[in-house]
Amino acid sequence: MSTGCYMQPFFPGTYNDVPPTYEMLKEEHEVAVFGAPQSSAPVTTTVINIRSETAVPDHIVWSLFNTIFMNWCCLGFVAFAYSMKSRDRKMVGDMTGAQTYASTAKCLNIWALVLGLLLTTGSIVLLLFVYTTAYSVFLKSMQENNGYH
Repeated sequence: MSTGCYMQPFFPGTYNDVPPTYEMLKEEHEVAVFGAPQSSAPVTTTVINIRSETAVPDHIVWSLFNTIFMNWCCLGFVAFAYSMKSRDRKMVGDMTGAQTYASTAKCLNIWALVLGLLLTTGSIVLLLFVYTTAYSVFLKSMQENNGYH
């Protein structure tokens, strides 16, 4: 994967993947504290690219919440399973697989949350309607019988 930029090692002298020695680090520290020696050589800069691929969210907390509270049609449980698969893929270094499982878990979590909210709200409204209807029928029967049988 070529990004078109030249990558330099962080520590000078580590071109052969050799860890820096004490002398190298001491020299770098002296240059940082006392300043670089005055010369006519051009100043070079080092660019460090940090990949954002390592921060793949696995949505495990959201999936656990949906599993416990919003588990209509078992979508929360399935989302939890995909979140665990995403975390497993991330642990072994397969970021593409982790992203795929995390995307599926996110989609399932959204559906579980939306369906959970709609069905819970609908159930409460239906329950209130049934209770008020039953209460009005009870009051009507009490008024017709004058409260006694």
